[in-house]
Amino acid sequence: MRCDLFCSVVDNFGDIGICWRLARQLQTEHQWQVTLWVDDLASFQKICHSVNPNLASQLQNDVLVRHWTAVLPELTAADRPDLVIEALACTIPPIYLEWMASFTDKALWLNLEYLSAEDWVHGCHALPSPHPQLPLQKYFFFPGFTVQTGGLLREQGLVEALAELGGSTQLQQQFWQRLGLLDAMDYQQKISLFAYSQAQILPWLEQLANSAQRTLLLVPQGQLATDLTQLFSELKTGRFDHKSLSIRILNFMPQPMYDQLLACCDINFVRGEDSVIRAHWAGKAFIWQIYRQEEQAHLVKLQAFLDKYLQHAPEQQKACIEKLHMAWNLEQDISAEFALFSNFSEQIQMHNKKWQEYLIQQQDLASNLVRFAENKLIMSRNFS
Repeated sequence: MRCDLFCSVVDNFGDIGICWRLARQLQTEHQWQVTLWVDDLASFQKICHSVNPNLASQLQNDVLVRHWTAVLPELTAADRPDLVIEALACTIPPIYLEWMASFTDKALWLNLEYLSAEDWVHGCHALPSPHPQLPLQKYFFFPGFTVQTGGLLREQGLVEALAELGGSTQLQQQFWQRLGLLDAMDYQQKISLFAYSQAQILPWLEQLANSAQRTLLLVPQGQLATDLTQLFSELKTGRFDHKSLSIRILNFMPQPMYDQLLACCDINFVRGEDSVIRAHWAGKAFIWQIYRQEEQAHLVKLQAFLDKYLQHAPEQQKACIEKLHMAWNLEQDISAEFALFSNFSEQIQMHNKKWQEYLIQQQDLASNLVRFAENKLIMSRNFS
């Protein structure tokens, strides 16, 4: 099977993070030949350091990476894929669609949508949509948290490996050493903070600084890291210490190392789509900052997720988690909500393990996508 996967990089690395994971899994676990078309190789390089932004075509982890520019290279019959994936609201160039339509034995065309917990996606998942001019048909494929959707990205052995890391002091010590954080194990509380800007973050940081337990706050590079560096000039060196709080800015790291970071922390603040899925597999307590939309439309999507995620949680924990998520996503002071959340962190982690077990019983996104594509292609070629 040959697959062309188109990715338009939005918000620096969110979309490319998902597409790069999917491309590698299709190649590694399903032996597909994958070509990943990316319009921003410089951002891609931040999560895959071996990418050369100046090369139009290159092989990375046995995936062919091609630079998606305004003018596509000339395509021939030898380039024809079996499956074309239009990922995360990007738009395949019209000239490419015309080329797809020129073949009698046409490729299957999938629109990989954004993650959603809303019930309406159940009725839209896998539905076809004919092109208005060309003899092509596109199918909508929705990631999600139920069997009525395409599922979540999850590589083979990932959950087991992260659980082993999270439960081993020796393995965690080795991880912190690789990251250059030799004193990480000295802190009673380790928090990863990957987030968009937060207008009311200072009271919470002061709360952590005045806590009886020492907290290591790890902030990956991004908008919030930039904001914090403006607030605390000492962070220009990558580190700021204040009473019981130590803030460290982390350089961009390869995706497997970020997954390990989540497994080694006690609480994970995650943002967007890629990192929240990884937080699920790490199994630790997490707070999700959903991608912001106009007129607070994202809060409806967040509530739909919380309703599913917390359906079987004890009432006190449920109220605590909901209040913290809403305050964080509204850029409010979260000091009071976080204090309660932190007290419940062990119980929340236990709930997350049960939620994780429910999700693991479902097929992963890549496997669902492969099965759907192969069945559709077999049917179309048998009846063409």
